[in-house]
Amino acid sequence: MNDTRGKKWPLPHIGPAQLDAVARARGWARLALVLVAACVAVVVAGAGTGGWLVLLIGFVLLALAGAGVWWMLAHRGGARLLGGLVAVTAPVGVVVLYALSGLWPVAVGALALWAGALASARASLRSVRRPKGMHGRKTLPPRRPVLIMNVRSGGGKVVKHGLVERAEALGARVVVLGTDDTYTDPEAEARQAVAEGADLLGVAGGDGTQALVAAVAAEHDVPFLVIAAGTRNHFAMDLGLDRTDPNRSLDALTNGVELRVDLGDVSGRAFVNTVSFGAYAEIVQSPDYRDAKAATALDHLPDLLQGEAGPTLDVQTDDARVHAPQALLVSNNAYARADPLGGGRRPRLDAGLLGVIGVRVEGAAQAAELALLGERAGSITSLTSRRVVVEADRERIAVAVDGEALELATPVVCTVRPAALRVRVPRHRPGAAYAPPTVDWRRVVRLALGHSDPRTIKEAYDV
Repeated sequence: MNDTRGKKWPLPHIGPAQLDAVARARGWARLALVLVAACVAVVVAGAGTGGWLVLLIGFVLLALAGAGVWWMLAHRGGARLLGGLVAVTAPVGVVVLYALSGLWPVAVGALALWAGALASARASLRSVRRPKGMHGRKTLPPRRPVLIMNVRSGGGKVVKHGLVERAEALGARVVVLGTDDTYTDPEAEARQAVAEGADLLGVAGGDGTQALVAAVAAEHDVPFLVIAAGTRNHFAMDLGLDRTDPNRSLDALTNGVELRVDLGDVSGRAFVNTVSFGAYAEIVQSPDYRDAKAATALDHLPDLLQGEAGPTLDVQTDDARVHAPQALLVSNNAYARADPLGGGRRPRLDAGLLGVIGVRVEGAAQAAELALLGERAGSITSLTSRRVVVEADRERIAVAVDGEALELATPVVCTVRPAALRVRVPRHRPGAAYAPPTVDWRRVVRLALGHSDPRTIKEAYDV
């Protein structure tokens, strides 16, 4: 592959669809570069000598807003109040500055051209970044499905959508949880169902409950059915299920296909989405968190961010070491963007790799950099690994597994079990929302110039 460096695209053994994708990518990439040049031209022509200083001050104010957020989160009392004021007033100051200086047309024009350039760049990368996806295979409908439903999950979606009645009408046996204050272990119910001959296990509940039952399904190699009846339903979203109507998940019982997806493992416990360490994991341990999330986070963050509370983590992946991250997110397959809060989505669930996102912001300067550069800031580490070992200066550390607050003995080992879980999904489903690629301008330039790019060529083959 290195022999093609600097040459035109050689792709002799791919079909017309792939060649069309590459041609579209080149066109979008060239448009992106034209719009970038136009943006620079507008700034140069419109700013003038004094205008450059005004534009520079605008960027400084935006960076100051990021620093203000840091002061607000990492301090208490007057410093927090000052940080909040800076975070709010700095962006307003940018608008006022450009308006009073008469440069607002230049700023608006430049921002519009830059937005167009970013959109074109993403369209370019999207044209060749078409993952193979998770292809389902036809299987016979289950004869003895057992579904476990938590009536308290998702604000009562099980009752609201009549899921019990619909499932029973389709021939499933339903185990209902949460009808009283007595705790019923969903894992024990799943094991009993398999012992009694269940040939499919399903869950209507949160991702934590999904993981417990999924582990039993994987252990006994029976299909697993996800019913989108939790609060966030991240796993259901990445499987492409309809999160607005949980009843559509039940269509898999009669008209479904089967996917093979990976299952994460953290110290012997399965997870379907994420394992969090550091600040978030420490905060969710608080008994006040569930009823007052924002207030609890603001109360704990100053000590956690300044290193006065919480353990010092040391993380070893396949190829790298991450020392003392303030927050660490290990995910079952990588997220499309380096979002430490796990608010994004995963393009696929069968890559056989863990996603790893580490964050360490040591002061206002790095917070300002984060505000300007986002996931490309030096304070964010994003990589993939088959195995992640988290060590600490304590024997036990707080861990949030699929949102559930736990304490685990160190070292905590995270691994991935490729294709361990058979998931039955409806044949007709909305599909997972597209995850826009991160804009890599070096790749965009190479596409525009028609030069080979091993990563882009590999993705072109994946079309």
